[in-house]
Amino acid sequence: MPKASEIKRGEVIDLDGEPHVVKALEAKSPSSRGAATLYKFRFKNLLTGLKRDLSVKGEEVFAEIDCQRVSVQLSYVDGDEFHFMDLNDYTQYSLNRGDIEEQLNYLTDGLSDITAMLIDGQIAAIEVPQSVTLSIRETAPAVKGASANARTKPATLETGLVIQVPEYVSSGEMVKVNTATNKFMARA
Repeated sequence: MPKASEIKRGEVIDLDGEPHVVKALEAKSPSSRGAATLYKFRFKNLLTGLKRDLSVKGEEVFAEIDCQRVSVQLSYVDGDEFHFMDLNDYTQYSLNRGDIEEQLNYLTDGLSDITAMLIDGQIAAIEVPQSVTLSIRETAPAVKGASANARTKPATLETGLVIQVPEYVSSGEMVKVNTATNKFMARA
């Protein structure tokens, strides 16, 4: 059973008998001597999708949930159902659009490096890679002579996500996007 001070982002723990994944965590050091460090967590319930914030001391103990992580690939989309295939044994899993709303801006056909979290053999949630490569669908024309440190402009990506890109990037180019911050990383 891990203590609050040992828990990392992405781990699955048991809160009130239901599985919750750690979406964000922050450690707050005390301002006075002798006070305990507080850990502020943001959890997402894997069954209902509800978010929950919790602040606890570092010595608080949580129960772990037996959660299997497998590598999957997005196979196809059928209406509001997204179908994923296990890359090891080709098992098919499906999730509804509402269950993966936060990751929709990064999902493209054939995207691999997706981690599926299985509880009792059923898919509960997915995690997209830290960065994905997407094509720019629409942006203002590239400015000749623009430097890498110059101003940015909005660009609409193939999934509909709008991010800020440097002025030298043009439509049709592939760019790497950080999935945690929705920010441009580099040309791909």
